[in-house]
Amino acid sequence: SGDGGGGGGSARGVEVVGEGGDVAVAVAETGPSVFGACEVLDFELEMGIFVGPGNVMGESVPVDAAAGHVFGFVLLNDWSARDLQKWEYVPLGPFTAKSFATSISPWVVTWEALRPTRCDAPEQTLAPVLPYLTESDRHTFDILLEVGVQPWGTRTESTVVRSNLKHLYWTPAQMIAHHTVTGCNLRPGDLLGTGTISAPVGQGTWGSMLELSWGLRLL
Repeated sequence: SGDGGGGGGSARGVEVVGEGGDVAVAVAETGPSVFGACEVLDFELEMGIFVGPGNVMGESVPVDAAAGHVFGFVLLNDWSARDLQKWEYVPLGPFTAKSFATSISPWVVTWEALRPTRCDAPEQTLAPVLPYLTESDRHTFDILLEVGVQPWGTRTESTVVRSNLKHLYWTPAQMIAHHTVTGCNLRPGDLLGTGTISAPVGQGTWGSMLELSWGLRLL
């Protein structure tokens, strides 16, 4: 399976873990000639997109046809070893920092089942949107998302993240169109991650501890 972030992340191999499954601590290079276990483990609130029908290698998926290539959606936690990520990010980008595990929810919800939650997608004003990403019917889904954290040895869970799928700048359809624009072929069962789903200021919270702790010394 592959996990690409926000319509712009590259695909990578990753171990997909079902809800409640154990996640092993990542062990990799953390600095110059330093090898050891992750000490700064983080989550990233995302949704996963399971591919239904794929596309032929060399042929891209038009953005307005992307819905026909989606089997359904799951909740997704893109576990991130931030100390590993800090070391390897430049110039390679995250690899071992994320390849050790991605957790998903047990139920896959189809595009059709989400139709009652359909809503307008955010206006894209940061830069002109290229034709291959321009949607004739631009929409997304209004899905409230929360993350609760229960510290080891306690019985109390605290909600630390509140966000919504509708806040993503790029829609699932745009992500599929972008992933396949080079002719990359998607296959049934492939899994794409949306990237961290953070809420705008005043409408929720950031979607990871790294973002929530900006200004603090997390790393």
